[in-house]
Amino acid sequence: MTPRRIVPLLLAAFLLIGTAGQAQAAGYRYWSFWDRDGAKWVYATQGPSMAHPSDGDVQGFRFAVSENSGDAAQPRGTADFASICAKTPAEDGTKRVALVLDFGTAPDAPSGETPPAPRTACARVSPDATTADALAAVAGPLRYNTTALLCAIAGYPKSGCGEQVSQKQDKQGTTTAPEQKDTSDDGGPSIGLIAGTAVIAALAAAGAWQARRRRNATR
Repeated sequence: MTPRRIVPLLLAAFLLIGTAGQAQAAGYRYWSFWDRDGAKWVYATQGPSMAHPSDGDVQGFRFAVSENSGDAAQPRGTADFASICAKTPAEDGTKRVALVLDFGTAPDAPSGETPPAPRTACARVSPDATTADALAAVAGPLRYNTTALLCAIAGYPKSGCGEQVSQKQDKQGTTTAPEQKDTSDDGGPSIGLIAGTAVIAALAAAGAWQARRRRNATR
């Protein structure tokens, strides 16, 4: 194996390792939207501006960093309609929607911001109101981007909207590795990383052998 052939293969191996690291670190910081189904949360299949909850429904929002809906963090705290709307009596011509608002944890917060404490609210709105209408009634100000993505509830966060992040930040502003799903038995490095390292080691050994062979041939 000549040096000209070794160099491209080494480069490919390094790219393999880099890609594996990026795949592990990627995530998005955003407000996720949930429906309460009995005793469990279910990731909503449509946005709050399209959803039309019924009287007595419970819906939740959680601000967090996650890769996708499969690993999104669920709202925490009380999620019982009777408890949340106990002080909001029913009225003719309206409906009541219980909302669980979880502003997330410090590691998920944008740099320089502190998440408010989680809270609940009971919105009394018109029968044809959307979840976005209910949210605006009890948790304004809301902020949306140009594609109607919900960016802020009760003014949190002050900036940003569904941005991709490679690392989480703690309260001091230092960066830490994001939480990841463990796909190995022992929590060790990824298969891509191991494979890339093995390729580099094999190529280095091959290069050394070729160099010794050429030196012996010239003697």
